[in-house]
Amino acid sequence: MSCTLSLNSISCRTADKILFENVSINLTHKDKIAVLGPNGAGKTTLLKAIVGLGAVCGGHVEIHHRKLVTEKDFTQARREIGFLFQDPDDQIIAPTVIEEVAFGLLNDGMKQPEAVAKAEAMLSELHIRHLRDRVTLNLSGGEKKMVALASVLVMKPEILLLDEPSAALDKKSEDKLAEILRDIDKTMLIVSHDLNFIEKIGARKMFLTEKGLVEG
Repeated sequence: MSCTLSLNSISCRTADKILFENVSINLTHKDKIAVLGPNGAGKTTLLKAIVGLGAVCGGHVEIHHRKLVTEKDFTQARREIGFLFQDPDDQIIAPTVIEEVAFGLLNDGMKQPEAVAKAEAMLSELHIRHLRDRVTLNLSGGEKKMVALASVLVMKPEILLLDEPSAALDKKSEDKLAEILRDIDKTMLIVSHDLNFIEKIGARKMFLTEKGLVEG
């Protein structure tokens, strides 16, 4: 099966520290891979580099064998990749839940009735339709995470990048999210420090070190 997402010798460093070097991995359709490691290892930096939100000092990313080099390349790639931020407050921008989930579709040029219908269908699929008219500012942390996920999934990305998806969730919300992610048939790269959550998803474990990714 051809690769959906390929990282080829990706390296990144700060002014005074090497975060990681020679990170290489190939993901095919439906692969679920978890990248684990301590705080400061560069896990979030790696995810951002994949979509061109952070500079790397070596290597390159490919999506469907298309090498990403220019900003135009990354802009196109971001239409195929759904990125769930660690903190949903960094992602949610609309005043109500239905407006938030429909926002990307409307921004893409979809007519409002169709966008709202698709947003409502996604809320139902994630079992959070009861949040439809809630003010996003007043949601709990777990509710915000689920709404942010809905706004990502409604765009039908082929690849999901998830940054600490279980962070700040209570046990019930964590179990619910793990079940959803386990059943999603998409290529998935998950950054986490929570081994228990990763095992619930059934993702393959890899550890990020200065020298690259090591099989868990």
